[in-house]
Amino acid sequence: MVANGTNAVQPSIDSNYDRQSELKAFDDTKAGVKGLVDAGVSAVPRIFIHPHCNSDDTPPPSKTQFSFSVIDLAGIEQDPIRRKEVVEKIRDAGETGGFFQVINHGIPGRVLEEALDGTRRFYEQDAEVRKEWYTRDTGKVFMYNTNFDLYSAPAANWRDTFYCTMAPKPPNPEELPEACRTMLLEYSKEVMQLGHSLFELLSEALGLNPNYLKNIGCSDGLAILGHYYPACPLPELTMGTSKHADNDFLTILLQDQLGGLQVLHQNQWIDLPPTPGALVVNIGDLLQLITNDKFKSSEHRVLANRVGPRVSVACFFTTGRLPSTKVFGPIKKLLSEDNPPKYRETTVREFVEHYFAKGLDGTSALHHFKL
Repeated sequence: MVANGTNAVQPSIDSNYDRQSELKAFDDTKAGVKGLVDAGVSAVPRIFIHPHCNSDDTPPPSKTQFSFSVIDLAGIEQDPIRRKEVVEKIRDAGETGGFFQVINHGIPGRVLEEALDGTRRFYEQDAEVRKEWYTRDTGKVFMYNTNFDLYSAPAANWRDTFYCTMAPKPPNPEELPEACRTMLLEYSKEVMQLGHSLFELLSEALGLNPNYLKNIGCSDGLAILGHYYPACPLPELTMGTSKHADNDFLTILLQDQLGGLQVLHQNQWIDLPPTPGALVVNIGDLLQLITNDKFKSSEHRVLANRVGPRVSVACFFTTGRLPSTKVFGPIKKLLSEDNPPKYRETTVREFVEHYFAKGLDGTSALHHFKL
């Protein structure tokens, strides 16, 4: 289904408007967007208003119908013919936009439900307890705030997020909030197993040894992001998440049934509606870089909604800002005279630092690394 866009009214120009002071005043509450909603806000504060919201200079929606592949992973370990079929589907999805869904992925339904419930519990616990975890210190194992790029983005997003590094070094349980501690530890183990299987399939889809992407370190790191999108009084003025691509190798997303996720496909915003029991998988920028554009990391966004809260749990395969000297560049086995390298080599940390400095400004982080 092709999504519809709506233009919002640009806020009037006020030469006396001090955006930075308003951002800091909001940030200092440590209550997040949820705090605004709990306080009964009936308008969207100016810092959240996106000029030309939902248009992003893309053409009007076409009437072309497009649906993302739902790939059944049942039997891939026992049946080589079935595995080959799945590899071909993943190759096609990777080359044509990088988004697909997986079912029969091995993660029990109760674990998926608890991942959403645990995330919801964290945000809906007593506000004073939640505020204790609010920080912009990227050295913390568990970091909760509103928008990592709050002070640098053109406009803030109607969303709160916690970020937790779960691998390569799992956190001590006491470093995690009680409301979601057990969930984070259990869900991360399940996602790591699924991630290993997906990296094997992706390696085979590239014509490489099944262990290739794992062996070079693509699955070494894992971060879990718990997103909370409160109901918005005027959703046409803001965004849940601005247009962006992910700064990792691979993302596995669990979303609730409210929807709102859209993917930019052939210059059109396409809804990716929730499928019960399914997980959304998408190629990240780093996998596009090392496959030399063989696999694509597509831009996507989340719409704000009058109905809420929307809850999602995104698992990023990346070592993020952890110190590392491991260098990644286009895989030499995929290169040829007709397919020379398009990107320079980089470390994960350098790539992520550039992404964080840039923020969700609507441009691709990959441009900075092109040769």
